[in-house]
Amino acid sequence: MATRKPVHLAVYDTFADWETGHATAHLVQAGYEVRTVGPTADPVTSMGGLRVVPDLALDALRPEDSSLLILVGAALWDEGDSLAPFTRAARAFLDAGVPVAAICGATAGLAREGLLDDRAHTSGSPYYLAATGYAGGERYAETDAVTDDGLVTAGPTEPVAFAREIFRLLDAYDEKATDAWYRLFHDSDADAYAELQEALA
Repeated sequence: MATRKPVHLAVYDTFADWETGHATAHLVQAGYEVRTVGPTADPVTSMGGLRVVPDLALDALRPEDSSLLILVGAALWDEGDSLAPFTRAARAFLDAGVPVAAICGATAGLAREGLLDDRAHTSGSPYYLAATGYAGGERYAETDAVTDDGLVTAGPTEPVAFAREIFRLLDAYDEKATDAWYRLFHDSDADAYAELQEALA
């Protein structure tokens, strides 16, 4: 199997550390390296108080070196434009044909950047995104997670559905394994455990 390019996880102060754990843990098990990207190389602190030293600074990130950019929610998304460089990076990724996944407040950042104007998407609520003044309100979907034109979006209560969409986008697992994984972690379906083990064997 060809070596997979790393998945890049954006980290910044106040990032919601619980929102991407399902995705990153199981991407690593599927053979991906997960590398963290900060505003600089300086440590950041998550909403849960975890201190993370980024693997690289944002200005060193190149779409051609990545399989996916993940943008996680953070209080900072609603406190000014300090994270706007990450949404500009998302635009560069999408323009280069490299996918992006955004959850929670990161969807508002993408809305401000205009990246949701022409794509089906979701978030915590349509009113949350409407407050950004974006032009994509008619493309909003009331569902757990959406993938459209290389971009995954999800609301803050859907980290498992967010991960499922990422797995599908990257073909990290086949559909049988992905379905069983989702039923196990989202629905607490005990029967799905054996099905998942069989699918991964």
